[in-house]
Amino acid sequence: MTELLKSLDISASGMKAQGTRLRVISENVANAGSTALTPDGEPYRRKLVSFGAELDRQLGVDLVRVRRIGRDPSDFGQRYQPGHPAADGSGYVKTSNVNTLVEMADMREAQRSYEANLKVLQSSRTMLQRTIDLLR
Repeated sequence: MTELLKSLDISASGMKAQGTRLRVISENVANAGSTALTPDGEPYRRKLVSFGAELDRQLGVDLVRVRRIGRDPSDFGQRYQPGHPAADGSGYVKTSNVNTLVEMADMREAQRSYEANLKVLQSSRTMLQRTIDLLR
């Protein structure tokens, strides 16, 4: 019985972590087209989610946790737009370092991981319910 409860907690922690990842990816996609506001300013910088294992001493299992949400250090893009208020002396405007194709691939991976954890959660719940029914 305790093993089923452990699997429920492990799956729930995975779902929570992937939910956070999906939220960050959504924020990245929403800001993909942003530009700097001033010539020396910076546009939106892509965020990255790092996961880590955290020991739950009460259950004796490792759970997935979001370790940190950091910033992608890659270079910003540039677009030639001399009339823009944020254009530098050469007429270039800094654009966000978000690549929507990468974000969509990450979103699909996060969605599949979330769904896999949901399936485990549903299976564990069904097994737990059947165990309770047998004990009645």
